[in-house]
This record gives sequence, structure tokens and C-alpha cells, in this order.
Amino acid sequence: MSQRIVYMMRKDEKLIYDREVKAKRIDPVRYEELPKQEVWINSPFGYLIKAVVVRPYPDRKKYMIFSHGVTENKTNSIKYMDLFLKRGFNAIIYDHRRHGESEGKTTSYGYFEKYDLKAVVDYLLSTEGEDVFFGIHGESMGAATTILYAGSLEDRADFYIVDCPFSDFREQLAYLFSKEMKLPGKWFLPLADLFVRIRGGFRLKTVSPIQVIQNIHKPVLFIHSTKDDYILPEMTKTLYDRKKDLKMLFMATNGGHAQSFNENKEEYEQAIDEFFNIYVNREFVQH
Repeated sequence: MSQRIVYMMRKDEKLIYDREVKAKRIDPVRYEELPKQEVWINSPFGYLIKAVVVRPYPDRKKYMIFSHGVTENKTNSIKYMDLFLKRGFNAIIYDHRRHGESEGKTTSYGYFEKYDLKAVVDYLLSTEGEDVFFGIHGESMGAATTILYAGSLEDRADFYIVDCPFSDFREQLAYLFSKEMKLPGKWFLPLADLFVRIRGGFRLKTVSPIQVIQNIHKPVLFIHSTKDDYILPEMTKTLYDRKKDLKMLFMATNGGHAQSFNENKEEYEQAIDEFFNIYVNREFVQH
């Protein structure tokens, strides 16, 4: 299982696309008609990140960046992107390292990915100007990456939406080890830490959103499904409690891991609108 950490099997790109189309979360015709530009962004670690800039409002400096979960790719972000396009945002969807069309050999669950997210932010600022108004939406690993970026590198976005993040990677692995091996997960952590240090180039303890969440001063909307048994909802509740202020929590009643939007569409959108009305719309006007 230790090897699976940094070399987690990714879902087939066609499988993801077909799944989203079948569920009517992607309208292929509408997506093809959107004004967009495919770009390659340089990672600070020497590989290329594939991104798509969707710009239906070319005269509006208002953007969302989307950070997907492990084994997924930017196609999975389209359903979230559509929520914000109809709320007047342009968008950037991109593939994490070792996912989709991006380069990179290992997955680090936010350790290296947070620097790549910063590279995407830097690209946005360089093309649209320092005065661009933007938010970041992350799902699962992408949500943890978003918190690690904002809490340990720069709190640069105007707001964040984090959907089902883990609060600490060691705790998450211990839980998954226990679930799969039927033995105390903490027994396996030293071996896992050794493996990711040798093969992945990072330490488990360095992937801990709970350690940096208090450094985020911009508004954060936390989202999780109460029925998630992969990343437990208590992790998001802990993150929410640790953040000092400018925060909102939406606990979806239906769906498993990363299914809060898929199984609670109306409530999910209502939570976003409430969050916007309290924290975001006012900031955009002042911006």
C-alpha cells in the first residue's frame, strides 16, 4: 500500500469524460462552444502543467481556479466551473502533476501540488494583472492543496471553497490503513513515511492543512458530505473550527466522498450563494 501512495492509479481520461457526460454534468456541445485557450504552465519543479483558460467574459477581471482530486483530472472540474460561469466568472481548470495531460512522476497530496497551484495563480496574475479578482475551488486532494497553498505560501486569492479536504495526511493514511488492513494504521506510518521520503521526496508530516489553516485570513467555504467514509467529515469540521473567522460550513446530507455537489446540487448552489452574499460580493465591489 505504501507504493500506491505516490503512484496512485489514475482513472482513465475517457472514463472520466464519459462518466460526466452520462451523468449530464458536462454538455459536450456547450463546452466546445465556450471561448477557451489551452496553455502550458511551467512548474517550479521543471515539468509542464496543462491548463485550460475559459473566458466567456473577456472584459471582466473575475476568475475561478479549480483544483481537482487525486486520480481525477481537469474534466472533473467542469461541473464546478459551470456553477461559476453562470455567476459571472471566467475560469482556469488544470491537471495536477502526474494527472491528465500534465507532466510529473509522483503524487504528493498537496506538498508539491501547492507550488504548482501557485504557478497557476502566477500565470493568471501575469496575464490579467495584479488587480484581478479571483477565488480557488478545490475538491479532496485539491481542497487540501488549496489550504496548503493559502496557508503556507500566500493567501493571495480573494476567497476559497474547499470541498472534502483531509486535515492531516498522516491521520488520513492511518485511517485508510486501519480500514484496509484491519490493524492499527499507526503501525504502518513509519514505513509509509520512509517510502514517500525516498520515492516521493516529501515527508508525511509536511502535508497537514490543519497546521496552516489559521494563516488564511480570506473567507473560506468548507464543504463535506456527512456520509463520506473515505475522508471523514470530522476532518473538515476540525479545519472549520481552527480557522479564526470569515468562514462558513456546509455539510451535505447525501452522497459519499466528493459527491456533495453531485447528490445535493440545489443545496450546494445555495451554500455558494449564501457565502457569496456574506463575504464575496461585497469584496468584489470594493475590489
